[in-house]
Amino acid sequence: MKFLYYAGAALLLLGVMARMFLPEYYAYIYMSGAVMFALMQFLLRPRGCSLTLRRLVNQQQLAGLLFIVAGVLMFTHTRNEWMVLLTCGALVELYTAYRIPQELDNNK
Repeated sequence: MKFLYYAGAALLLLGVMARMFLPEYYAYIYMSGAVMFALMQFLLRPRGCSLTLRRLVNQQQLAGLLFIVAGVLMFTHTRNEWMVLLTCGALVELYTAYRIPQELDNNK
């Protein structure tokens, strides 16, 4: 299961970088990674945890949804509106990536 999580994250990054080199395929690469990454965030959540940890996990799932909506915007808009959602999702993901381990340590 964790393999799909890491593969999705790698495809997300590869899809964004492929925009420079493969402009006709980058949206497909990105969207496949976004779906895998978001799906694993919804499936790999901790059970029986504190309210703060549940809030952080919900924020992480919101970031996954922002990644998917950014992928949809890649297909539907010709300009770069998707970059705003990608940036917001990345910032939320970065925040939760630092806060969740701290909260897990506090609960032990």
